[in-house]
Amino acid sequence: MKTLFFYFFLILADFSYAQTINKVDTAAQKFEMKQYWFVMLVRGHNRTHDSVTSAKIQEGHMANINAMAKSGKLLVAGPFGDDGQWRGILILDCKTQTEAEDMVKKDPAIIAGRLSYEIHPWWTAKNAVFK
Repeated sequence: MKTLFFYFFLILADFSYAQTINKVDTAAQKFEMKQYWFVMLVRGHNRTHDSVTSAKIQEGHMANINAMAKSGKLLVAGPFGDDGQWRGILILDCKTQTEAEDMVKKDPAIIAGRLSYEIHPWWTAKNAVFK
């Protein structure tokens, strides 16, 4: 009887394992990686602008962010809540790093030196965090 129970348990365990593997294989087939561009906005070298100029630069910065979003290239953007070196992030959907840099370099805050940036290729599941 113990032997029969043991074999029954092995068959059940094997069936359960096969079901798990099939689910993983199916999920893996649907999982597609895509490269995006992670942009870290950092404090720039020139933060000495008066308040009126700073406000105009910020207005241009937001207009640039809105234009990138409207074009479909900007998927995620946002500032950090503290007053550290890191000022914000952007996730861009561009074909090349050059395309991403060209978009970032148009930002009035980058041009004025209030912000600087680092760009890194970033891989995640296609559309995973954006829908």
